[in-house]
Amino acid sequence: MTRLILASSSPRRRQLLEMAGLRFDVLVSDIDEQIQRNESPAQIVQTLAFQKAKAVQRMNPDAYIIGADTIVVYNDQVLGKPTTKEEAYEMLRALSGKTHDVFTGVAIIAPHEETTFVERTEVTFWELAEEEIAAYIETGEPMDKAGAYGIQGRGALLVKHIVGDYYAVMGLPLAKTVRELMKLGWKKGETT
Repeated sequence: MTRLILASSSPRRRQLLEMAGLRFDVLVSDIDEQIQRNESPAQIVQTLAFQKAKAVQRMNPDAYIIGADTIVVYNDQVLGKPTTKEEAYEMLRALSGKTHDVFTGVAIIAPHEETTFVERTEVTFWELAEEEIAAYIETGEPMDKAGAYGIQGRGALLVKHIVGDYYAVMGLPLAKTVRELMKLGWKKGETT
């Protein structure tokens, strides 16, 4: 059986692949995730996803490797993971009552071929009260999430609606990823 590897430490991406019934290993790449400011959001996430997959592929040339990266963009600003509670507060305050974009790039490197793609999803927040933001930050959930929220957790209560792929907001557009794997030769029967 051909080996499938997720080149990501994200527990959400792992959960999504498990939900799809795929058998895979996790090998985290050690790339420097510097954002090139001259790239568009779509280019940023595809470049980082490809770098993650390529780093793992060098040691596993016969495997199928999935790399992914997700960023939140509001007013042409990339909102990464907050480093302080104050930074999380500023991000959530800025997103309150507004629509922002979530870009998730995916790279799949197969033994003889590779592909990258991006999913863009619009997310609109409810108008958030100061106490609501403070209480959410106190849960600790915002601290390891781009844009300071996780749609699959308590952050779901902040979201008024989305236009696009819910799973892409979680970090991996699942259905498209599996379809792209199959286009590259991955056999559907190679699932649990």
